[in-house]
Amino acid sequence: MTDSKQEESFKVVDRRPFTAEGELRPDAADEKKQREAHPAPEPPRAAQAPIAGAAAPAEAPKQAVAGDAASQKQPSRGFESLVNFIAQNAAMVLGAYPDPRTGQPILDLEGARELIDMLDALRDATRGNLAAEDDRLLLDVLGSLKLSFMEMTKAAAKAMKEKVQPRT
Repeated sequence: MTDSKQEESFKVVDRRPFTAEGELRPDAADEKKQREAHPAPEPPRAAQAPIAGAAAPAEAPKQAVAGDAASQKQPSRGFESLVNFIAQNAAMVLGAYPDPRTGQPILDLEGARELIDMLDALRDATRGNLAAEDDRLLLDVLGSLKLSFMEMTKAAAKAMKEKVQPRT
């Protein structure tokens, strides 16, 4: 039997900078020299006209400087993936996704609390070091998860209260 489908191929490119012996790859050295010779252009900074009565930039509070530094940073795809991974797991244990085996939603409030606490710790550890988009993503995800956690906790408490009360 001959396969009428044309065989597709792909090329694997090794982008590791070192060989198995620990030597710098020649192509990696060439890339490094090329990057040093032609650095990536910096994003244009918006012209800031002074506002009447505003302090000079040297007298600006530290928060404004930190905000400028965050706006210059590029968003990280890896950070976004990490936040989404933790958020999806938290949403799963809050009942957002059904268990594939049973079809029933999973509710583990303690597990959800731990995952939300992880995201809180991540936010505290990265405060001032994230790109504005990454910080906004983390803040939005935390707000949404905390709201869902609060709603599920209230619903679980109400269900337990109704279950305990004798029916007459």
